[in-house]
Amino acid sequence: MRTDVRVPRQWRATVAAAQAGDRQALDELVEGWLPLVYNVVGRALNGHADVDDVVQETMLRAVGSLGTLRDPDSFRSWLVAIAMRQVRDRARRRPERKLDEQVPDGTADFAELTVLRLQLEGQRREVAEAVRWLDPEDRQLVSLWWLEVSGELTRRELAAAVGISRQHAAVRVQRLKERLETSRGIVRALDGACPGLRELTARWDGRPDSVWRKRLARHIRGCGYCSDSRDSVVPAERLLAGIALVPVPVGFTLSLALGGKTAVAASVTSAGWSAKVLGALTKPAVAVTAGATIVAGGAYVVVQTPGESAPRTAVSPTAVATDGGPATSRPATAAPSPSASPSPSPSPTSSASASGRAGVYGSVVDAVDRAPDPDTRPGALPHRPESGITSTGGAHAVLNHRGDSVTLSGRGYVLLRWQISPQYRAGSLVMPSWTGLKGKLFHVASGGGRRMDDRVSTTDTSATGMGNSAVGYAVLPSGAQQMWQNEYFYVDGSVSLTVNERGADYGLSVFPSSWDAVEKDVLYGPPDGAVRYGLVRDDGTDAAPVPQYVTRKTPADASTVPQRSRV
Repeated sequence: MRTDVRVPRQWRATVAAAQAGDRQALDELVEGWLPLVYNVVGRALNGHADVDDVVQETMLRAVGSLGTLRDPDSFRSWLVAIAMRQVRDRARRRPERKLDEQVPDGTADFAELTVLRLQLEGQRREVAEAVRWLDPEDRQLVSLWWLEVSGELTRRELAAAVGISRQHAAVRVQRLKERLETSRGIVRALDGACPGLRELTARWDGRPDSVWRKRLARHIRGCGYCSDSRDSVVPAERLLAGIALVPVPVGFTLSLALGGKTAVAASVTSAGWSAKVLGALTKPAVAVTAGATIVAGGAYVVVQTPGESAPRTAVSPTAVATDGGPATSRPATAAPSPSASPSPSPSPTSSASASGRAGVYGSVVDAVDRAPDPDTRPGALPHRPESGITSTGGAHAVLNHRGDSVTLSGRGYVLLRWQISPQYRAGSLVMPSWTGLKGKLFHVASGGGRRMDDRVSTTDTSATGMGNSAVGYAVLPSGAQQMWQNEYFYVDGSVSLTVNERGADYGLSVFPSSWDAVEKDVLYGPPDGAVRYGLVRDDGTDAAPVPQYVTRKTPADASTVPQRSRV
């Protein structure tokens, strides 16, 4: 853990230049440190609807007060302290509501956003979800401690942000870790199938609070089944050290206002340094770094994946991937799937629809295949031409609710990552659909180290990625292809993808990707800790499979797309 890290030299120079009135330096400063502020505030408020407002107020105050900062080396601790003051001010202005009012209906809290956007699995997912069981004061502290163990903050900066001594901070952090471990135990237990716990939680509405935390903790301490897995638990700080910042959401609006006036007006009517830089910040400049693209003046922030080409224009929040895609998350070692078959999967390209013939585009759709043997290595993946995919959802779109959609344009590969949540709602799963297709669309490969019906627990033999016997399962429509954790598609033209969730609760993460990323994913197999190797579906011709639910039409209700539509 780093305890003596200072603001990097390039940021010291940027801070000094911004203080001197350099517009570009100020843009870079705001854009470069926005993700840190977003993570501090988002985790402290657990994704409350006020997060955006508090983040914006923090950045506004930082920009307006930058001229008073004497030592550029202290910029980070100074900025984090401002963020924490805004969090505490918000709590004083608006007394803490009941937990069922903290996050609007249909909105993911910060724990869920952390899991989805960073593709966390196993004990890292468990730590992220445990945070929602903490009290508001502990969530404020964990937002800083999380950044400390991941190397983004020092203990000195943590203590300064909270307004206590380093010695007192050490005591507070130790107590926090104990409560976090208790919360982790609750998350693990709720994922299990203890009959006593199911009986205890029959009256629980599913929303974490301090009363239920104490009740569940008492049960776990006295239950041999629920407490049995503690011997293999990895300390939280070791897990958090490998977790990156949660990206600023695509479409985030940084709207700078001062005293009820826009920043532009403030620059004209107010005197002093802060008015000058506020006026500069609202001019139509675009600053780009590895983390995001910010259009100054409050247009939007587009999250980008490191290593990805930056958009050349600021027309819409899009992301383009050409040479690389997002790092593929690898699942932890799991028990063999109950659905595993000793026979390799039939070639998906051999099943032509009754009305078409092989070799004609759109005449072949996915046939329901059996899971290949875990040790069956995939066939060669043809390398189709890539010029890049533009996504209206940015580099990482998260589609969680019925009607959420993203439009993909260009020529290249796309990753769809499945997140099934039967613990919130099991039942019949309405498949996502592809509409408005112009050009061609192929289903080229499946990966992620497992199919969604593979086992995900070594203690609960009924648990798969589709659910378990205690909470129920997400059930596919008759004849639908069983999805894998990662599904890869190739787009040559444009198409929209829509989530049609109704019965079962599920979400899709959509990434522009690359041939390289697909190949690495499907070759990740049991020797590396996965359940099985991936499956290549592409034969390099127009006879390769297309998705089961695809059409060139744009229906009013995307869920009406036929399972074997003609394209």
